[in-house]
Amino acid sequence: MAEALLRRMLADRDLSERVRVDSAGIATWARDGMLPSLDARLVLREVGVELPPGGGSRDLRRHRALLADADLVLVMSQRQREEVSELAEGEGKSIFTLREFAGEAGDIADPASQGEETFRACRDEIHRCLERSIDRLVGQLQPTT
Repeated sequence: MAEALLRRMLADRDLSERVRVDSAGIATWARDGMLPSLDARLVLREVGVELPPGGGSRDLRRHRALLADADLVLVMSQRQREEVSELAEGEGKSIFTLREFAGEAGDIADPASQGEETFRACRDEIHRCLERSIDRLVGQLQPTT
């Protein structure tokens, strides 16, 4: 959800061509090609964000080049931050929880298997944190060529 929301926010600011956004899972259950849940699709659709058909997630442990190429890494929880930092490609990277990057403390819990209302609350929290931090985020990232 964070990737889709951030992509839309960048598009709304005509920055899509300048900033590359990628997403990958770090959890032990992360698998290449896992499709976003129906709940995620529904709550994103409510705010005008349509996920493209197909696609699916990527396992960061299998696609470490994503991390190696990253200028900034945003995660949802301190545990994810620790796991990403432990990967060799994470060494020296700017890695923050989304709330931390927005100037706050705490994690954004994974809404998996908790129903549409929990996904909606998670979507809103991600969006709020992205709104608080979008100027900082754009200022720290290198434009793509």
